[in-house]
Amino acid sequence: MRLRRTALGVTQERLAQALGVTFQQVQKYEKGANRIGAGRLQEIARVLDAPPSFFYEGAPEIVSTGVREPAHTSATSVMLPAEGLQLIKAFMTIRDDRLRSSVLDLVRALARQSESSGSG
Repeated sequence: MRLRRTALGVTQERLAQALGVTFQQVQKYEKGANRIGAGRLQEIARVLDAPPSFFYEGAPEIVSTGVREPAHTSATSVMLPAEGLQLIKAFMTIRDDRLRSSVLDLVRALARQSESSGSG
């Protein structure tokens, strides 16, 4: 939720007002202190112009044991450094589909190179 909100340049106060809650409630949602019900998630998705499934991308999978497995590669499963948020904001401003795809390919190639060299 925080990633989408900040990428769109929406403040916690503005999101709270659109949802009819306090900004402290939005903070609690973003920190995971309070659960977000299905109806509220629908509202958040509408306000942030994203399908509800957007907020599940990279979420931990529930395996047959009922235990949640960590999603190690998900940007949404951990707090991003400031550079990560800056990258997302900048990426979302690229309107040309081919250019956006090229940037994504470049970042993936750099990540693979970093993994194989053992740096990180």
